[in-house]
Amino acid sequence: MNSDPKTKPSLHTVLTPQLLDLYEINDSIVVIIDVFRATSTMATALYNGATKIIPVDSAEACIEMGKATGGITAGERDGKIIPGLSYGNSPSEYPKDFIQNKTLVITTTNGTKLLHMALRNGAKEVITGSFPNLSQVVAYLKAQNKPVILGCSGWKNRFNIEDTLFAGAVIEEIKDHFTIHCDSSFMANQLYNQHKNNMTEYIKTVTHWHRLAAYGLELDMLYCISKDIAPSLPIFKDGALINGV
Repeated sequence: MNSDPKTKPSLHTVLTPQLLDLYEINDSIVVIIDVFRATSTMATALYNGATKIIPVDSAEACIEMGKATGGITAGERDGKIIPGLSYGNSPSEYPKDFIQNKTLVITTTNGTKLLHMALRNGAKEVITGSFPNLSQVVAYLKAQNKPVILGCSGWKNRFNIEDTLFAGAVIEEIKDHFTIHCDSSFMANQLYNQHKNNMTEYIKTVTHWHRLAAYGLELDMLYCISKDIAPSLPIFKDGALINGV
């Protein structure tokens, strides 16, 4: 890529969905980040052969879309499976022998909400990212040479650490290819670099770890911070996420 900063596309990090309206996203690739656990689950399901994933922003829409498509319905609110839906938001629920060649219809507390916000705000392109598909996200963003918004789903519109850590990990790999004048991006990158060598211990200190650990989901969360174990590229096309790899 041309090293002239004037020709490098911009990169910004949006720390919570509540801040999305402050950013111009029409010409940007928006990366939806919901490490615990939506975007980790999406990467896993597509890596294991799901035909597509239809993200919806309500349980009612999930049930209706499941009936219309014959898809598997999945969703949680506050770490618990929503009544009326068949499965939850755990990556371990979608092994290859279960999900291959099937459609997954999913709604989650934070990630699917931000994805639909980005679409309503005119995002040019939407992909999803998490540590299990980090390298695919990095390679795609480098190749596209377009402005990037790293969108952290947070927790009920509040900041969280795990999504910010992933944004920082992406930035660490691609910062030489982008013009970054964004304090939230600098902070995310610094946070990641401070803790990348002790991620397992550090992640156990964050509030969402304790929230989900109360439901016995520690193994899920350790999976969700494991790099490149589900190297798919969920990309939104024609109303669904498909594997762009």
